[in-house]
Amino acid sequence: MARKLILPLVLALLVVGFWLKPDLQEIAAGVAIFLFGMTMLEDGFKLFSGGFLERILAKATASVPRALGFGMLTTTIMQSSSLVTIITISFLSAGLITLTAGVAIIFGANIGTTTGAWLVAGFGLKVDIAAYAMPMLAISIVLVFQSSKYMRGAGLVLAGMGFLFLGIHYMKEGFDAFQTQFDLNRFALPGLLGLVVYTLIGAGMTVVMQSSHATMVIIITALAAGQIGYENALALAIGSNIGTTITAILGAIGANYQGRRLALAHLVFNVFTAAVALAFIVPLVSIVNFLGTALGIAPDDYALKLAVFHTIFNVLGVSLMLPFLWRLITFLKRRIPEPAKDISTPIYLSDATDDFPEVAEEALRKELGHLMHNAEEVIAQGLNLNMPRLLQTSDIAATVEESTKAFPVDFDIAYDQRVKPLHAAIVEFASRMGLGDKDTPEDIMHRIHDLRAGAGRIVRAVKAVKHLRRNTTRYTETNHGTTTVLYNAIRADIARMLVEMDKIRNEDSESRSALWLDEERVQAKRSYKDAIHVTEALIRDGSLTAAEATSILNDSQYGYEALKDMIEACKTLHAETKTGLEEVERILALEEDEADEMAMDRRQRDA
Repeated sequence: MARKLILPLVLALLVVGFWLKPDLQEIAAGVAIFLFGMTMLEDGFKLFSGGFLERILAKATASVPRALGFGMLTTTIMQSSSLVTIITISFLSAGLITLTAGVAIIFGANIGTTTGAWLVAGFGLKVDIAAYAMPMLAISIVLVFQSSKYMRGAGLVLAGMGFLFLGIHYMKEGFDAFQTQFDLNRFALPGLLGLVVYTLIGAGMTVVMQSSHATMVIIITALAAGQIGYENALALAIGSNIGTTITAILGAIGANYQGRRLALAHLVFNVFTAAVALAFIVPLVSIVNFLGTALGIAPDDYALKLAVFHTIFNVLGVSLMLPFLWRLITFLKRRIPEPAKDISTPIYLSDATDDFPEVAEEALRKELGHLMHNAEEVIAQGLNLNMPRLLQTSDIAATVEESTKAFPVDFDIAYDQRVKPLHAAIVEFASRMGLGDKDTPEDIMHRIHDLRAGAGRIVRAVKAVKHLRRNTTRYTETNHGTTTVLYNAIRADIARMLVEMDKIRNEDSESRSALWLDEERVQAKRSYKDAIHVTEALIRDGSLTAAEATSILNDSQYGYEALKDMIEACKTLHAETKTGLEEVERILALEEDEADEMAMDRRQRDA
């Protein structure tokens, strides 16, 4: 109920404020234009996320110093710690970076965001930045209407910068005009009470606007216009650091446990930094005065001094927390433990990756691998085979022949718990990425459709084994002579495929080759055709009854379909974007009719 009242209350306060103080309109319009510019800036950078940002982030997180530097650099360039935070949460949720790297990026982003205060205090207040904004907006509109995604992104970034400049200009003008009618200094609070109250106000402002950068611009422009005191401005800046954690908290709502850990790390770090700044406010101010003199900052240039202070206490926070990074990671893991492995719940799919197509594709690929791993175990159990034992044996055929005891597993329940929910989640996620508002690049959308089709193949393979299970158990629990031999041959073919899939899963991606899958497909086709010919021969010499022969023919078809679908799904799972090696493999890969011809040739040669 209270949440529903917030919007009408804010609107009512704005209307009353505009009526009582018309000059307040210019300040409010400046804030609105600035926030609109921030939104355009973030949307523009997101258009570069079809691989560009993702590749940089993946390479920049190999070590803590590199991750820290990445956070600083990207936040300085984008002027949006919010966007960097959301990107980091999406990568972490998709399992593409470690929690340690994610936390280091957040640390760096906190330092990088201080450059915004320097730009406003050192440049925005001292020149007519509105004059720069007009040509930027004019050029940006030309770029926005280009067909190239990256040109549109550049246009949105340029337009965002233009609106940021306009917003700063109107806020500055508004506070200058407002000063002649109303003096906010009357509400100044000295001492500890002022620090606490204005810290809370700064946090509240940032929560409402969801941008610490916007809050700092308002603080600096109000300070330059003499509307607030220097001491209270320092407290507002500290509060903005606390309030900015709302972005990570909101971004983690749709994320998994890793995303929630990162949001908690952001909150812990910013609250700790704010507490340190408040506790040591007096020595910090002295350091600011000393550095201000050394840098040639005028004693009464409080806007630049605020920028210095903002930088100092953020750098101090990182310096104090970095040595305890591993303890922080331990605390996060203990506070938000990894959920118990629920085989029916997606691990990598979450709303946090939706805005970053290449990250979403990689998350979907990892989830397909999760589904395939579950399906392999279900298939092995359905054929009364022990997967760990298969992976350790050097003689698969002998191990299969020795596996005569039926597994006490309800195949339908295993399918419903371990396969069906993951397949449904993959279909839903892939469909969501195809919505028009996602603006997913065509090549990525094509690969996402392939991954969804791969999930469908895995499901069909599991269902084929379900049809196999009854007769497999019946004819392998006890010896039925030739019939048992034929069913063990079907099981051995599938077991060999499961083992090979486990091998390719554990191979390094650089050296992984999918060409062996074509060999397996040829072998599967050959085994199927051989089973048909052997069965027909056994019927003719009376070694098989008609009922047994029918079962073998039908189940050989099911076995072949399961093998073929799992092999095709494996090819889809491990397909990479076209590298030179993969292009060669694509040329060498066999089409379906070529595999049939090769199987026929081998069979004729063996005959």
